[in-house]
Amino acid sequence: MLKIGIVLGSVRQGRNGEAVAKWTYDFATNRNDADVEYEIVDLADYSLPMLGAEVPEAQQEEAVAAIKAWSEKIASFDGYIFLAPEYNHAVGGAFKNALDYLNPEVNNKAAGFVGYGSLGGTRAHENLRLILGELQVADVRTAVNFSLMTDFVNMSEFKPAEYHAANANEMLDQVIAWSGALKTVRVEKATV
Repeated sequence: MLKIGIVLGSVRQGRNGEAVAKWTYDFATNRNDADVEYEIVDLADYSLPMLGAEVPEAQQEEAVAAIKAWSEKIASFDGYIFLAPEYNHAVGGAFKNALDYLNPEVNNKAAGFVGYGSLGGTRAHENLRLILGELQVADVRTAVNFSLMTDFVNMSEFKPAEYHAANANEMLDQVIAWSGALKTVRVEKATV
């Protein structure tokens, strides 16, 4: 069984990401891939402090628990679909901060991207490719890019065009193949 986390990387109030994450989850599960399980992980459910910032003593226990819960949840997956909205030509600060808390949890795993923004989140995906390379995550070529101009009514109501299904299928095929292949690498490393 492969476990694929659909990670919603925005914590912004009024975000469009919840609808995009639900669409991605529904699309993936409706494919009925054998031995593949999908789960949405919402970054907003983890109150991660800024990495390296001083945490007041009264909040330290809560911060440690959030970091541990984030680490354990992300480590539980064999691969990821990172849902990355684009902010200022990059991933949002909260998402980058969350990724900075990870390393061994994601090593030798695969990731695909679903994005949205004025250019479909493309620049956020390119930014993620750099970050994930350092974390030893193999990102797949095909991504799904939703435009705020054409896939959202009034830039807020999600109405994706049908043609995104082809890229979504290709991206999922790639994530599943690479996640399965890299799982064997992790198993081999664990037995050495």
